[in-house]
Amino acid sequence: MQSAGLEKATHRRIAGVLGVLGALLALMLAGAGPASAHATLDSTDPSQNSVVGTAPRAVTLTFSESVSLSGDSVRVLDPAGKAVDTGNPAHADGKGNTARVGLQDGLANGTYTVAWRAVSDDSHPVGGAFTFSIGAPSDTTVSATAFQGAEADGLVAALYGTGRAVAYTAFALLVGVAAFVLICWPAGTARPRVQRLLMTGWTALLVSTVAVLMLRGPYERGTGVGQAFDLSLMRATLDERIGTGLAARLLLLAAGGVFLSLLVGQLGQAPRPVVPKPRDEDGNGTTAEGSAAAEDDAEAAELRELERRAAERPQREVRLGLGVAGLVLTVALAATWVGADHASVGIQVWLALPLGILHLIAMALWLGGLAALLVALREGVGVEVVDRFSKIAFGSVAVLAVTGIYQSWRGLGSWSALTGTEYGRLLLVKSGCVVAMLGVAWMSRTWLARLRSAPAEAEEVAPVELPEPVAVAANGEDPVRQAQLERQLAARQSAGRDRGLTPTRAGLRRSVLVEALVAVAVLVVTTMLTNSPPGRVADEIKARAAGAAVAGGPGAAAQTEPGRTVELKLPYDTKGRTPNAKGTATVSLNPARTGANEVQLALDGADGQPVDVPEVQLAFTLPDRDLGPLPVQLTPEGTGRWSGIAQLPLAGNWVVSVQVRSSDIDQTTPTQQFKIG
Repeated sequence: MQSAGLEKATHRRIAGVLGVLGALLALMLAGAGPASAHATLDSTDPSQNSVVGTAPRAVTLTFSESVSLSGDSVRVLDPAGKAVDTGNPAHADGKGNTARVGLQDGLANGTYTVAWRAVSDDSHPVGGAFTFSIGAPSDTTVSATAFQGAEADGLVAALYGTGRAVAYTAFALLVGVAAFVLICWPAGTARPRVQRLLMTGWTALLVSTVAVLMLRGPYERGTGVGQAFDLSLMRATLDERIGTGLAARLLLLAAGGVFLSLLVGQLGQAPRPVVPKPRDEDGNGTTAEGSAAAEDDAEAAELRELERRAAERPQREVRLGLGVAGLVLTVALAATWVGADHASVGIQVWLALPLGILHLIAMALWLGGLAALLVALREGVGVEVVDRFSKIAFGSVAVLAVTGIYQSWRGLGSWSALTGTEYGRLLLVKSGCVVAMLGVAWMSRTWLARLRSAPAEAEEVAPVELPEPVAVAANGEDPVRQAQLERQLAARQSAGRDRGLTPTRAGLRRSVLVEALVAVAVLVVTTMLTNSPPGRVADEIKARAAGAAVAGGPGAAAQTEPGRTVELKLPYDTKGRTPNAKGTATVSLNPARTGANEVQLALDGADGQPVDVPEVQLAFTLPDRDLGPLPVQLTPEGTGRWSGIAQLPLAGNWVVSVQVRSSDIDQTTPTQQFKIG
């Protein structure tokens, strides 16, 4: 009864953990949007929305970090949509954070559109567009909407993200299982299930790496999945940092295949058994003879122990050699991720790179080891194997905690970024998943303690050898023999599954299974986290935008005039249940003419009081000229209040749109038309 009650309580705990995890993942998937850019456009020459007197010789873009360029990274289009750049952009004066493209001679007056797309130093694609005018603004047939952002094709983005997630999972499986059999269970390499786990990890990592390499080009350039077989795109990818890492990973996997064959071939061989010398079965003799026999037995036992150690010495040396080789391969494989991700840029790169490698390896030892432990428990291993892995898991968690805290500090930069950026919110979700995983691990240790306290259950269960089933002739009519055959087949099928499956072992297996499922969620969130801009970068972008507004840069050149304010009221309703879901957005423009306009945005709830929302975006569009949407960089000025500068280059019937998101899933975009000029 007590055992049944404990089992029911454990089921309730596990159900609670899974419920919390499901809620966290639902919030994450509902609120996560497309990955933002990691490198941002700091300045341009000519300036955005500026009017220059004479045609420039080149267009120069300056970014917040180094970028990689391709032959069409920067394009300049005239008002008719014709390309007027000379092609093949390059870094200005050898500076990696710049892009410069030359312009053709004899450019006429009018508005020109600059469309750009590049790859930031942490391997993420960025893109956008802006306009400048020569002489005076003019009509243009170019739609800036087609060039805004760096959004990849939906199918390509989904396949690319899936490939990255599979690669992380396969790395954890391959490294974790190999380490488990090397350290905890050498005899496991002879078991078919363990061999299948190793080959699954190696094959999945190989296939996912090739897929990511093929999809990288279309992902960067926003083209369709058909471009995955374009050799020129693949060649361009190999010239980038992430392409070099993927190519190195493929070479390391070739070496990893050799390592796996040695691992299975060497550790799969059982050590040479030590055969004890036969003793005289005659028990008769004097006391002196009995004393001499006891001394002989002691010497024989010591000799057998020495022989056993000598027989195991070759295997220990093999394990040591394989362990060193496996460690080198693991560090090199982890470096192919860390060397092209967040750790490779920003502050303290010299420290972030080795700690990032340690973080990945610790993750693999813990999460991949769980998969191996599930198989080991199914094979009936003794408690000493579980004890060894428990110590490894504890050390891995300690390393993950230390390196994870450092990575969080380095990526966030401020407490506000923890809730105010996508990176911070994903980090909270990942932390919640890890806490849930630790809770399940604590339950696993409870089951392990119970298993350790029961010596009969703690010992390894020997494989059950069943006789071959009795064959029955094809035309046999004997129902008794047929039933006997069916029982034997059923016994053979369930022998391996149920071998040693006591209630305590069954509880431990269920707990480890739940722990492994939560581990999969951790890997999914980790993949999404690597695709999000660090909170420190997002804060720096906001600070630069605010500084530019205060300093009176090109975007802050609006001159307000009394009596020239146009006020637009846009009722909104996101259909949500939060207090901020319904209200009125008020947009005020001054001086409401072509050029720079000061914009004030106010959000008031249904009760007329200011309300704050998780996200608000303001943009202007001139449909008659196919111009826009032109987004406005908003600066918060209190609850429900923002300000910014809107550049409206042409007269006409403009449309203002205010995108309001009141919760993770509730959003609406009211619009209203107004006239300029």
